[in-house]
This record gives sequence, structure tokens and C-alpha cells, in this order.
Amino acid sequence: MVSWAVAWTNAKIVGEYSLSVYNLVFFRFLIGFLSLLPFIILNKISLPNLRDVKYIIVPSILFFIYNISFFYGTHYGLAGKGAVLVTTLNPLFTVMLMAIINRGILKKELLGVFIGMLGGIIIMNLHIDGMTSILSANNIYFVICGITWGIMTVSISYAQKVINPYIFISISYLFTMLISIPFIDLAEFQVLKLDFRFYLNFFFVSIGAMSFGTSIYMYSTPILGPTKASVFIFSVPFIAMGTAYILLGEPFTLNIVIGGLLSLLAIYIVNRG
Repeated sequence: MVSWAVAWTNAKIVGEYSLSVYNLVFFRFLIGFLSLLPFIILNKISLPNLRDVKYIIVPSILFFIYNISFFYGTHYGLAGKGAVLVTTLNPLFTVMLMAIINRGILKKELLGVFIGMLGGIIIMNLHIDGMTSILSANNIYFVICGITWGIMTVSISYAQKVINPYIFISISYLFTMLISIPFIDLAEFQVLKLDFRFYLNFFFVSIGAMSFGTSIYMYSTPILGPTKASVFIFSVPFIAMGTAYILLGEPFTLNIVIGGLLSLLAIYIVNRG
């Protein structure tokens, strides 16, 4: 969760270099796939059956949509507040989907998600600014991120019941990279001068957040269950807002502290007992 939280600030900095978001997605997943490949080879993990590949296609498409929206959102909007919006929408959609699939959900899970959403509302100051401040053109990409990640959490949980988690993660990264190929423009790298600051932040947004953070999340989702796994994301807003304040100068106020503590309370409620 820490690597995810910091990634919002990393992505904001990377976006300052005016690279195509499709190029960023391509290289992000290329690096992610290559970083996991040695582990797959050394552990001699077998590939899934061809009939099981269908379980990887949907998450890969969702990964692509999410990451396009992620880079657009952090480029045009505030990284810290975007992190809050996404992390509060994701569990909401996860709970809704699981309620439909299972035709019911535990009261403590609903209570935890409600408190987590309340924490996000307080952090975003929505009780004063209103919903229009979220659904503006600068933040609509974050809404898409929340929806796609909520759906992806559920699909990952079911897919990894039939496919080895490490193989699933690796092939998902590979498929997402392949999906992005028709949209990339490699020529732009010939005219851009990328410095150490770019490479450092892109390293954290790729290796740190995706190869490490996302891989652990995808591995743990079928173990914890999609609802519990998604609620852990409530720890991201507080850390993300703090990082954005330190590195980007985005505001960090009392409402962020209160909202962050409520989000952590939500994690405890869902996972107790």
C-alpha cells in the first residue's frame, strides 16, 4: 500500500515530461513483466492451459484502461486527492459486485466500507466543496480508475482460483503491454531529454508500485477475498496526501488527518474476527 501511495506523486512528476500516456503504460508493463520473468523461470512454474487464458484477458484490458486513466488523471489533476477518490470508489464497486454475485454481504464489511468512504469524503472536503469538485474534467479520470479497479479486484479473485497467481500476474502484465503497442509512439523519445529525476520516479511507479505493490495485491486478493483486499486500499489516501504535500506542495490539513484515521479504522473493522 505504501508503494501505491507514493506512486501517485511519482506519476505526477513523470507526467511533467509530456510523454504519451500510452508510451508510459507500455514501458511500465514491459518493465513489470521483465522483472517477474526471472522468478517464473527459476521456479519452473508451468504455463496455464489455453482454455484458462480467457481469465487473463479481462483483467489485462482493465489494467490498460486503469493505467491510461491513472496517468491522465495525475497529469491534469491533483495526485493526492486523486488517490483518495480512487481508493474510496474501488471498495464501493467491489462490495456492490460481490453483493450481486453472492446475493448478500457481511454487515461489518458494509460498515467498514461506509466508514472508509466517509474518511475519503472528509479528506476530499466534499462536505464543503460538493460533488462537482470531483466530477470536473480534471478528476473524471480518477472516477474511471475507481470503477475499473473495483471490477478488476473481483475478476482477479476468480481468475486466480484456476491459474497460478505468479503466472497470472506475469501474463496479465504481458497482455497489457501487448494491448498498448498499437498506440505507442517510440519516435517521441528521440526528441525528449529524460533526466535522472524522470527515471527515478518512473522506476518507483513501475518496479515499486506495480512489480512489487500490485503483484502482492493480486497475489493476496484470492487469499483474503476481494472485499477485504480492496478495503486495505483505504490506507493509501493518508500516505498519498502526505507524500504529495512533501514533494508537490499539495495541501495537507486537519481534514486529511481525520479522514486518514477513519480509513484505517475501516480496515480494522472489516478484518477483525
